[in-house]
Amino acid sequence: MSDKEREFEFTERDFQRIRDLAHARAGIFLSPKKRDMVYSRIARRLRTLGLSAFEQYLEHLETHEDEAQDFINALTTNLTSFFREAHHFELLAEQMLHLVDKRRGPIKIWSSACSTGEEAYSLAITAIETFGSWTPPVRILATDVDTNVLAQAKKGVYASERVNKMDDERVKNFFVRGKGSHLGMVKVRSQLKDLIHFNSLNLLAPNWPVKGPFDAIFCRNVMIYFDKPTQYKVLSRFHPMLLDEGLLYAGHSESFQHAADLFRLKGKTVFSPITHKNMDKA
Repeated sequence: MSDKEREFEFTERDFQRIRDLAHARAGIFLSPKKRDMVYSRIARRLRTLGLSAFEQYLEHLETHEDEAQDFINALTTNLTSFFREAHHFELLAEQMLHLVDKRRGPIKIWSSACSTGEEAYSLAITAIETFGSWTPPVRILATDVDTNVLAQAKKGVYASERVNKMDDERVKNFFVRGKGSHLGMVKVRSQLKDLIHFNSLNLLAPNWPVKGPFDAIFCRNVMIYFDKPTQYKVLSRFHPMLLDEGLLYAGHSESFQHAADLFRLKGKTVFSPITHKNMDKA
């Protein structure tokens, strides 16, 4: 789309200011190729607020702290599905069975960018199936920077097509199909919600309202939005949050060679923390 065709004037200076703010507030790296996407998403905020120019919006953003969350929500991409990258859940089941005999307390898992909740509920289903119990010794923390998708995750209500690729028996066990005005929707069973605590969290915030350590951290398809220095910063904070035998589950296109002093590849897009105990094996 050319600048002349746009509803609002959108200068290169506007784009650069948005890039800088997105990086500073959420670690999001916006390449020049994202210019049209940025225009489209932030233009919605201008319409909502009744503003006529991006410069007006940026002034509003800098003087109204409550707009900061809507700004980040507008720029984040939330592509997810149940049991995405299925091999991770198979490995998690093995990990949990290995850990349970060594543990008095619950196995702790953190879904650090849970989006609309499919990942967190997939973790809960895996735990229930692995232990053959609706009350497995597992506790799941699910966080996201986008408060809109987090609200959806807490509800646990999805369009029926979201579970079409799942095994019929699994859908029957863990979801309730809607009727009447809710026809075409499914809702996760309450036992899944009981295993999960949802909370808002910005991975770039100076303080995390999180209590570790964890046995597993899922941070999948998030680092691709960060530049290398920001990735390293987040990874260096994940490191002490993992137990020595803990695992970091990453996205299919994410590699952490630049953080070889923190994590070593353990399997397909799965990493273990470098510790004094396993340093010689790295």
